[in-house]
Amino acid sequence: MFFTIDKNPKKVKFALLAFVLISVGIILAIFIGYRRNLNKHERFIPPIKSKSTISIGKVQQTSTKNGTKEWNMDASSACYIDEKKQAIFQDLSVTFFLNADKKVYLTANQGVLKTDSNNLEVSGNVIVKNENYRLITESLHYDRNKQILFSKVPIKITGSSSSLEAESMSFDLNTNKALFHGKVAADFDEKITL
Repeated sequence: MFFTIDKNPKKVKFALLAFVLISVGIILAIFIGYRRNLNKHERFIPPIKSKSTISIGKVQQTSTKNGTKEWNMDASSACYIDEKKQAIFQDLSVTFFLNADKKVYLTANQGVLKTDSNNLEVSGNVIVKNENYRLITESLHYDRNKQILFSKVPIKITGSSSSLEAESMSFDLNTNKALFHGKVAADFDEKITL
């Protein structure tokens, strides 16, 4: 048998008193240790060496025009530079809301949003896709007033049975029409009738 019941009340009282004192000591030690940690000043990460006004992580932004949602953006981090009126985003994804409930999705390594115009420039592994096509480039611009996406660097567009490459392009989000400039090469697997 592990425990024996001692019928001596003095020993029982002494054991209970010892248990209470040990418990109070442990609680005091935890409390004092916690208070010391509260009084220590945290080390802050040194400020970013750019001239940014504020830097934050995990960002979501929505742009509306005349009460209609134009686009929604998520990014892993952002910094705002007040004197340039721009926000710089890292690892961003943007959803453009078009007419007739259609959407266009954009992802890029970095984006610069001009806060005075809501124009957006994205760069690094830029991919734009909708339900039918996928566009790949290294740099792409969005003009909010004109509702145009354009690229001044080479682009490649692929679909289920076609591909197209051009030195530059512009795409009107309102009319759903694209213009390609410079050397343009296309490959269509479908039968085309004129």
